[in-house]
Amino acid sequence: MESKERVNKEPFPGAYLVGLVITLGLLIGVVLVGSTLSPAASGFLVALGLGLTVNPKYATWFLAAGVFCALMGFAGSEPQIAWGGVALVISQVVVKLFIKS
Repeated sequence: MESKERVNKEPFPGAYLVGLVITLGLLIGVVLVGSTLSPAASGFLVALGLGLTVNPKYATWFLAAGVFCALMGFAGSEPQIAWGGVALVISQVVVKLFIKS
């Protein structure tokens, strides 16, 4: 019988741990931004930051969701939703124009 060696699929030793630390740091940053700023500013910044991480293949759908959120947020006097929708629209335009899939 041949021994089956376990192949390490990490790009470098500890890569997944580094990814975990980065992810948790970003999550804590989003929570801090969301809790310390006004609702409109936090909605805008969080949606802008997260919108820039969208795969360009799905940017059109996120753009439509941003327009819907902006319209419904302003219609319902919900500043966090409204400005988050505006930021999502802006981020998806940036993704469509400058990021190649």
